[in-house]
Amino acid sequence: METALSALLRIVEDPEALAKEGAKLFMDASEQAIAQQGRFSVALSGGSTPGRLFRHLGTAYRKKIAWDRVHLFWCDERCVPRDHEQSNFRLAYDELISRIWIPAANVHRIKGELRPEEAARYYEADMKKHFDEDMPSFDLILLGVGPDGHTASLFPGSEILRERQRLALPVFSDTALHWRVTLTLPALNAARRVLFLVTGRSKAGIVSSLIGRNEVHGFPAALVRPSAGDIIWLLDRDAAAELPEDVS
Repeated sequence: METALSALLRIVEDPEALAKEGAKLFMDASEQAIAQQGRFSVALSGGSTPGRLFRHLGTAYRKKIAWDRVHLFWCDERCVPRDHEQSNFRLAYDELISRIWIPAANVHRIKGELRPEEAARYYEADMKKHFDEDMPSFDLILLGVGPDGHTASLFPGSEILRERQRLALPVFSDTALHWRVTLTLPALNAARRVLFLVTGRSKAGIVSSLIGRNEVHGFPAALVRPSAGDIIWLLDRDAAAELPEDVS
């Protein structure tokens, strides 16, 4: 179904169904990319919703995906050690990476233990080396949306939203009072496909604002518009609860 952001909309019953559908989309994207270019480059997000997806990938899809051809990156990371309970890498490791066989060289984590700017520069260099170009083109990027419309670590009003050259930048979270490293809009918008994963009634309002009305928004998530790719919004019933009937 076409939405205000010219994206495909899929609504499923609950978070578990969303994880299953997301895993299938992940596998389909991996097969297409590997057939075309011999590898699949994907950027992961943190949070409970991706966590369910990772768990499903690490169990039901453990032997269905050519993990030795998959390269894992991250959309953002807190500036904490890799084993910290708030680390996005740790979430993916516990629920996915530890359950599959994937070469260590294929796991491109953001080094949150470094100083923020150093971590961002290191990650940017790693992306450019992997893609062998100044602007990476991820085959798939997994994103979520906060109630305030933020995505990755791109928050409303942030100066980073005006960045046009850098691929990754450090950002200080005024609410959580800690540093993060995030992909920038140029990196997100160069993707071949972006998959927004959204669950829960608390997200219904922002979902309605983003994809339910033909308006211009200042929300960072609304600025994710791949120039040569597509967007899929995968929602559960609660997250879709406030969408107009002609959309949902």
